[in-house]
Amino acid sequence: MQLIAQIAFFIVLVAGIAFFTFNIRRVIRNIKLGRKIDRSDNPGERFAKMAKVAMGQSKMVKKPFAGFLHIIVYLGFIIINIEVLEIIIDGVFGTHRILSFLGAGYNFLIATFEILALLVLVGVIIFWLRRNVTNIYRFIGNELKGWPKNDANYILYFEMVLMILFLTMNGADYQLQLNGADHYAQNAGIAGSFPISQFLLPWFEGFSNATLIIIESTAWWLHIVGILIFLNYLYYSKHLHILLAFPNVYLSKLKPLGEFDNVEAVTNEVKLMMDPDADPYAMPAEGAEDDVPEKFGASDVMDLNQVQLLNAYTCTECGRCTAECPANQTGKKLSPRKIMMDTRDRLEEVGNIINEKGSFEDDGKQLLDNYILREELWACTTCNACVEACPIGIDPLSIILDMRRYLVMEQSAAPSDLANAMTNIENNGAPWPYNQMDRLNWAKEN
Repeated sequence: MQLIAQIAFFIVLVAGIAFFTFNIRRVIRNIKLGRKIDRSDNPGERFAKMAKVAMGQSKMVKKPFAGFLHIIVYLGFIIINIEVLEIIIDGVFGTHRILSFLGAGYNFLIATFEILALLVLVGVIIFWLRRNVTNIYRFIGNELKGWPKNDANYILYFEMVLMILFLTMNGADYQLQLNGADHYAQNAGIAGSFPISQFLLPWFEGFSNATLIIIESTAWWLHIVGILIFLNYLYYSKHLHILLAFPNVYLSKLKPLGEFDNVEAVTNEVKLMMDPDADPYAMPAEGAEDDVPEKFGASDVMDLNQVQLLNAYTCTECGRCTAECPANQTGKKLSPRKIMMDTRDRLEEVGNIINEKGSFEDDGKQLLDNYILREELWACTTCNACVEACPIGIDPLSIILDMRRYLVMEQSAAPSDLANAMTNIENNGAPWPYNQMDRLNWAKEN
């Protein structure tokens, strides 16, 4: 019977890891659909930023209450799952609490796990109340209706159940140790390691050892299977950021975040125009690469760079960007969070086409117009507040600017006010409809 349980555990473990690996490979493939971008500079500075922002949660605590809760849940959930290592060893080799030989160190670990489990459970309940009961503005946006709202709640339910199972498993185990049950009495030395689950003992006192073993084993199996389900659910959830936040922060911009990225081909053309000695008709040197891109700006996800697509998968949908957006605050349609969600949804749609047909075939859709409206793009003030507010370095502004560039340079579709300003700059050297000789006329009237 024990051998069958070990084989079953091994099959479940391998299947869970294999399916997770399969889905992560799809995510990587989809991200690679974007344009390559070099972010290999300044590795030391990038690692320091990743340690501070992704691991240290430095930007989360700008909202102290939510940030503190997030740190508890994040660190608690990660640390508690160190015990998964012991569960895997026990499951494969048929042992029970194999790491208990660590003695006092093991007692400390289990006690720490239990305290953190309780804190995580309390934190998750508070998060659920904030999301579903209180009317916090950033949790009630139109883009959060339906699946996004349900997805956020599913993760919270997952975490609640996993923590309850963990404490139930320990409580039943503790009672079996006190009862001197075979296979459990050997761990009686860790009886003082259950500062939380000891309060569950009144629930177990009336059960026989056989029943307690069923409860403990069931909670053990559900806990590890639940973790594997949780791991594989990440692919379908906004909580993929648990894994992607670290590379996302590492690859984020180091230079001033509001700086506009120039197109090299346009820069070279301007330099050519300003050089009085340049020959505009000169042919490029033999073997020189043509640096003119096929398309200026972006109209679909394949036109964006790989870091922007990584941003889309990493978005936590927390809404801090939208809450800080002045355009959104004044009632305009723009929501930086929606920009990222739309980008991810379109990328997933493209990925599904590749899954079905082996390669991408034009489906008559694109990110522009079918997902992100022009009204949203032109509502942006480019103030960079959304980028500054994001806890993990996501950059909605770069996507907005690339799509604007496409509209202006490929479709000549700038709003009339902007088109007039650009014409005035070209003719008068300023955005106003006055020639240079008339600029100071206003002063003569005073």
